[in-house]
Amino acid sequence: MFVRFQSAVPNRNGRFPGVFAMANGLHDTGRLSGKDAAWWRQSNDRLNAAYANPSLVSPGSYEHSGARSWFRETAIDLLTLTGGYLALLDRYDIPWGELRTMTPGRLTYEDDVQIVAVPFRYPDDWPL
Repeated sequence: MFVRFQSAVPNRNGRFPGVFAMANGLHDTGRLSGKDAAWWRQSNDRLNAAYANPSLVSPGSYEHSGARSWFRETAIDLLTLTGGYLALLDRYDIPWGELRTMTPGRLTYEDDVQIVAVPFRYPDDWPL
């Protein structure tokens, strides 16, 4: 099973950014309080040190239309850390949703805690 936390509404490009992109957007637009900005920096540094960035480890993994990152449901530490980001989004009234699936699409990256997948599309992947 794979888990994804993403925006509940599409952005101006019609995409649904993931939890980290939304938190980074809050920071990049200067919307975070000083306390939240310090937490965001510390948490991002911790995650960057502990987990591979698919964009760096496997360049091109996100270059496919609609490619999205998913967490493995067995990645308990990563999911726990993600909870802090979800609480941050809640504090700033950023709507998000949780998706779960066994079949997220065609994999473009995979490690022990996460994958990047391109969603299946009709008619290429759904012949009915």
